[in-house]
Amino acid sequence: MGVYEPGTEAEAAEIVRAAAGRGERLRLEGGGTATGLGRPAQDTATLSARKLTGVTLYEPAEMVVAARAGTPLAEVEALLAGKGQMLPFEPMDLRGLYGTAGEPTLGAVAAINNAGPRRINAGAARDSLIGVRFVNGRGEAIKSGGRVMKNVTGLDLVKLMAGAHGTLGLLTEVTFKVLPASERVATLVFSGLDDARAITALSEALGSPFELTGAAHLPAGIDAPEARTLMRLEGFSESIDYRTGELRRLLKRYGQPEIVDGAAGTALWRSVRDAAPLAEPRDAALWRISTAPTHGPALAAAVAAERDARWFFDWGGGLIWLATGAQGDAGAEAVRKAVRAQGGHATLVRAPDAVRAAVPVFEPLAEPLMRLTAGIKAAHDPNGVLNPGRMYAQV
Repeated sequence: MGVYEPGTEAEAAEIVRAAAGRGERLRLEGGGTATGLGRPAQDTATLSARKLTGVTLYEPAEMVVAARAGTPLAEVEALLAGKGQMLPFEPMDLRGLYGTAGEPTLGAVAAINNAGPRRINAGAARDSLIGVRFVNGRGEAIKSGGRVMKNVTGLDLVKLMAGAHGTLGLLTEVTFKVLPASERVATLVFSGLDDARAITALSEALGSPFELTGAAHLPAGIDAPEARTLMRLEGFSESIDYRTGELRRLLKRYGQPEIVDGAAGTALWRSVRDAAPLAEPRDAALWRISTAPTHGPALAAAVAAERDARWFFDWGGGLIWLATGAQGDAGAEAVRKAVRAQGGHATLVRAPDAVRAAVPVFEPLAEPLMRLTAGIKAAHDPNGVLNPGRMYAQV
């Protein structure tokens, strides 16, 4: 299978046009760190963005950064850190889940709408993405958005490309709004709460005026013998001292929390961000389930009633990372049944190729939505050149 590595957007466009003419199917790739995400690619060659590198715009005063899609995420984050800034949405690193090498790229962050624990406060990658350049399935170079947030009329291609998993176009450049980095980060850690009580505590904290930027619960046996409920605060040191004290008083019936900051706190949230507590064993299937936070404990328990499962909660209970055996349908029937009962949607993040080819990886769409999805795909990639079948079979 051939690998194309264009060095410019024009070269990428020519490769796609030629592939369309030959009936070639292209698997799009950034740093190659998330090759197990989505359905197995139905491709005959790879189109890589790894040579489309370099920061093309950085204006700290305007809090905006743009870079070519293959630019390593670490390079962009280091540049921002040098000016006391950061990407707001805390993108996760998938290498631990898939056992891959390479470097995560900024374009891939946009393509999969990658976001971590701070999403509850700052939104997803989509919410900070304000401009894209991409090559569609016709081999046309398209620019959408710009350097400022503004109202959009018609089809918002910037938001459409975020989370499209490369099925609509090869991103060649992305532009993000950034935020100032915090002076201090502190985490309140409550111990020994069961799932339901922990989610209640997180809901109370998130409903308070004290602005959590992380809210997670690790049940007993998930990375530690005792259950831990985590609440992160960021900002100026005096503000954190005040908010920590107020949260202690507000939540005193849940016990007295330990305060963790510095390197220990950073490592704790990196583990939550990257779903590290469920990375092993590597042959286990892994689900990412979104639901209403108060429904999270019941949904996880419903899956566990039908299959052996381990899980933890992020986003105040609204995100469940759940691992189960990869045999059979990797828990798809139990997970989908629980999601239908509680509301939400589920993505099979990791499973063997045969399982991901046999069961829906992304939440099945109602027939009208599938028609709309297929129509959008046909408009951008009429010959089915780009990541065919990556999200849904035959699309």
